[in-house]
Amino acid sequence: MTRFAGKTIVVTGSGRQKGLGQAILQRFANEGANCVVSDVTIGDEARDVAEDLRGRGAQVLTVACDVSDSAQCDALVAAAADAFGGVDIMVNNAGIGFMMKPLLEVDPADWAKVVAVNLSGAFYCTQAAARDMVKRGKGGRIVNIASQAAKTGFPHLPAYVSSKHGMIGLTRASAVELGAHRITVNAVCPNHVTTALGAEQNEYFSKLLGFPDVAAYLANMAAKNPMGRPGLPTDTAAAVAWLASDEAFYVTGEALNVSGGEEMH
Repeated sequence: MTRFAGKTIVVTGSGRQKGLGQAILQRFANEGANCVVSDVTIGDEARDVAEDLRGRGAQVLTVACDVSDSAQCDALVAAAADAFGGVDIMVNNAGIGFMMKPLLEVDPADWAKVVAVNLSGAFYCTQAAARDMVKRGKGGRIVNIASQAAKTGFPHLPAYVSSKHGMIGLTRASAVELGAHRITVNAVCPNHVTTALGAEQNEYFSKLLGFPDVAAYLANMAAKNPMGRPGLPTDTAAAVAWLASDEAFYVTGEALNVSGGEEMH
């Protein structure tokens, strides 16, 4: 399949092996897109992600970007435009959620850091990408990687849950303004996926909820899901690919659950 041939996709927070960002880029590389790997730093792991994409036939650029800094987000989009002529698809995937504490014990600095990366970062990158898309006049796709936590509250994650709920508001507000430019803005809301961040959450919540080990916690999670398993990175990647395709042109401002039926609103 080459439905994204000639298109350029930027995915923030994509420099980690087995992460959602990597899976999204792999899906698009397989379908012909130029791929921009971006993370807060570009080290060996990010370079390995890039080499895997090149092995799939993609043209690849790596760009370090701290999404909590608006200037770096502007520079990320500028670098992608310089390399490939413009940004067609922006995926706001960068996020942090490892600051797990009861509400009454959350440090204001931790709160501010989570919101700065998860919500402000998505805003800065949306703004930078949309400016490029509007200037080029060819439309575009912006996809925000939210979470089941954008729809439902979870204990010991007040900053994460709040930032992901806010991301849905950003999605809707952006969609209203950018539709006139043929730019769609949507969110994908996965349930739990065991990425590097997910693994930290597994350890924390298995102890918090009194499970004997992580395996028992994951087994319980699977048993509660209508589809009988937690999410996979490829599930999210497939949803992003559809939202970025021509078939989804008339879909904007939506928050699409990818949860195996665990979340239905």
